[in-house]
Parts: sequence; structure tokens; C-alpha cells
Amino acid sequence: MDKRVYLLTIVSFVVGMVELIIGGILDLVATDLGISLGKAGMLITVFSLVFAIAAPILLAATNKIERKKLTLISLVVFLAGNMLAVVSPTYIILFAARIISAASGSLLVVLCITIASNIVQPNYRGRAIGVVMMGVSGSLVLGVPLGLMLGNAFGWRAPFMLISVLTVFSFLGVYFFMGKIDPKPSISLIKQLATLKNRKIFFAQLTTFLFLAGHLTLYAYLTPFLKTTMGLDGTWVSIVYLLFGVAAVLGGGIGGTFADKFGAKPTIIGVIIIFGLAIFSIPYTTFAVPVFLIVMIIWSMMSWAITPALQSYLIEAAPETSDIQQSLNNSALHFGIAFGSFLGGLVIEQSGVEHNATVGGFFVIIALATATISMVKMRSKALA
Repeated sequence: MDKRVYLLTIVSFVVGMVELIIGGILDLVATDLGISLGKAGMLITVFSLVFAIAAPILLAATNKIERKKLTLISLVVFLAGNMLAVVSPTYIILFAARIISAASGSLLVVLCITIASNIVQPNYRGRAIGVVMMGVSGSLVLGVPLGLMLGNAFGWRAPFMLISVLTVFSFLGVYFFMGKIDPKPSISLIKQLATLKNRKIFFAQLTTFLFLAGHLTLYAYLTPFLKTTMGLDGTWVSIVYLLFGVAAVLGGGIGGTFADKFGAKPTIIGVIIIFGLAIFSIPYTTFAVPVFLIVMIIWSMMSWAITPALQSYLIEAAPETSDIQQSLNNSALHFGIAFGSFLGGLVIEQSGVEHNATVGGFFVIIALATATISMVKMRSKALA
């Protein structure tokens, strides 16, 4: 496989880091800017929302621009957004910086996938796309512990400075090692959304949204949860996030293995059930750190174990539109992150962070229902 795919994976990793890297340091941002935790959480919400919406729109608007040139332009805009975050004196300016980073970052991820599929042989195309997407999923998992460690050591602006430096290196890598790639006709947003008329596809995509919404209702506010309910200090919080990140990466591998061995459908149902039991149990484990860590590791592993199984299911359910479904699934994932972080902020403002896990768990129950509906419709249609 073309080694330049790994360069694109690094670019996608850097872009993905920005989304949740602020999650572990929300309390630092809130204190420094004089805002509430719920309001600080909106910095995650707006990023995920813009990320989910902007990608297909910007891709259609720039479909005539040569791909390498467009990637370099997007990296410059992405750098500007993160540098603005570094120097932001107020919440409003930081909010604007997040919007700029999200819009340019969403286009960069799509471009990385597109370029990767163009520079490899057809028989390596699926593998190349998978490697690039590993950069995104890995960054979402590892971005928070990295941001937490840097934030606690050097202040909340430090993670954005690191991302800015990595963006410069990404720009240089693309500039010197990527060749020109002519644009291809893009599929309109209307045609992409039309595939959701298939009920089994719609409910599968809805499952992704609900599952991530339930997850982020607690995960986006895990730092205040740990400090409030368990009294953990910054060092312990960093350890918890590191364990969470490692477990989540392992969970992604386990989910893919189980999907291949037992089938995508039973894996999805099993993961949702275990995940739901874990997140509902979290508030009742805070009396002892070892007990909490065991349940948290299960919660963490299941949080990303569902992704490869759902993607496999979507390919099985609609092989003729599998590329579109992967794109829509990425949007559903980020809509879920946006809604979950927004909902979690509301829960904190209205009743306290100790209730976030329970509220998130109810969305997981609904996700189990939508997954079941999708699969039942598929079987009944096949029998017909």
C-alpha cells in the first residue's frame, strides 16, 4: 500500500484531535474565561455540529478545485482557527475559532479519504480508507487524555498550540510528498440523503446518533464528574482518561473481530446492552476507585466496539451505496457527539453532573430499540 496513506492518516489524526481535546479541560476553560461548565461544553457541541453539517456542503462547493491545492488551503484555514483559539481572550472568539476549525477540519477528513482511495491500487482501496479512518477514531479517543495532560501542565491553550505545530508539519508533508489529484464528480447531498428512505439504513444511522449522544452526555463531562463525585485530583483524572483511551482503542479492535466472527447484528446488539449496563452502573461505583475503573474500562471498550460492527452492517445492508453510508455514518456520529455534549451541559446546569450517566443511559436504551427495528425490518423483508 502507498506509504503516503499514512501521511493522510496523520493529517486526519491531527484534525480529529481538535474535536474532543477540550473535553478534559472544560473546567480550566470555564474558570479562565469566567463561564459555566455547561457553556464551556458548548465548545464541543458547536464543533461537532459544524463538523457534521459542513463536510458534504463544502465538498459540493469545492468539487472543481484540484485536491492537493484544496487540502493545502484547508490546512491553512485549520491552522488559523487553532491559532485563534490559542490567543482567544474571550469565550465568543474561542467559539468562533471552534467553528473555523470544525468547518475546515471536516473538509480535510473527507479529502484525506478521497486522496487515499485515489493513490492506491483498487484492491487496496478499502484498506486505505480504513487506515485513514483509524486516524480519526484514534484521535477522538486519545485527544482528551493528551489535552488533559497538556492543559494541566501548561494551561488550556497548550493543546491548541500543539495542534497548530502538528498542522504546520502536516502542511509540509502534503506539499512535498503529495502529487496533484484531479477532482471527481461528487454525489449531491440530496442524493446522499435519499438513501435514508431505506428504513433499515435510516434506523441503523439513527442508532449511531443515539449511541454517541448517550455516550457523550457523560464522557464530555467526565472531568467534573470525577472531581465532584470521587474527589480525584488532576493526576488521577489524567490516569483515568489514559486508561479510557487505551481501552477504547482495544474495544475498536474487539468490535471488528466479533463482527467478523459472530456477525455484525449480534455484535451490535450485544455491545449496546453491555454498554448500557456499564453507563447506568457508573454512578454506583464511585465509592471505590478500583470498582469504578473496572466498569469504566468496560464502558470505554464498548464505546468504540460498536463502530466497526455498525459500519460492517451498513455495508451488508446497502452494498451499492456503501461509500455514501460511511460518509453519512460519520455525520451521524458527530451529530451524536454534538447533541450529547449539549444535553450533558443542560443536565449539569439543571440538576448536577452526577445525573449525566443516567440520562445518557436512557438514550442507549432507545439506541437498542432502533438497532432492533433496523434488523427486524431487514429480516422480514428478506423473508418476503
